[in-house]
Amino acid sequence: MISAIRWSRRGLLAGTAILTAGGAAAAREDRLAEGVVILIDSNEPYVMGHAISYSANLAKHFADRGAKLLIEVVANGKGIDVFRADKSPLAEPLATVQQSLPDLTYSMCASSKAIAEAKEQLSIALIPGARLVPFGIGRVVDLQLRGWAYIHA
Repeated sequence: MISAIRWSRRGLLAGTAILTAGGAAAAREDRLAEGVVILIDSNEPYVMGHAISYSANLAKHFADRGAKLLIEVVANGKGIDVFRADKSPLAEPLATVQQSLPDLTYSMCASSKAIAEAKEQLSIALIPGARLVPFGIGRVVDLQLRGWAYIHA
C-alpha cells in the first residue's frame, strides 16, 4: 500500500510538472518576442535584398495582427557593404523601407568597418539612417539574450 501511495505521489508530481510545463509552453507561444534581429554577413546583393524583404514582410505580418515588432538589421563582415554609402546596391530601397517602418534599425559592425577601412585605405561613410555598433555579432547575441528572435539573411 505504501508503494502505491508513493507511486501516486510521483504520478501526481509528474502530472503537475507536465501541466506546468504545458502551461509555460503555451504562455511562451502567446508571448511576442520584443523584436527580431536579422544578420547580414554577405555582400551578395540577393542576400542583402532578402534582409530588406524580411524586414518589410515581418512588419506587415505583425501589423496585420495588431502587434508592434521592433526589427534590427545588423551588418557584419562582408555584409557591411549593405550600409556603405559608396557600395550599397540598395541605398534607395533601404531608405524607403526605413521611412515606412519607424521600428526598423540599421546597424553596422564598427570592427568590420575599421578592418575594411584599413584594408582599403579610405574612410567609409554610412548610408543615412545607419548607425555603428561595436561588434555586429555581439549586438546579435545581446538582442537574442533579451529574447529577440534571430534570422540569418
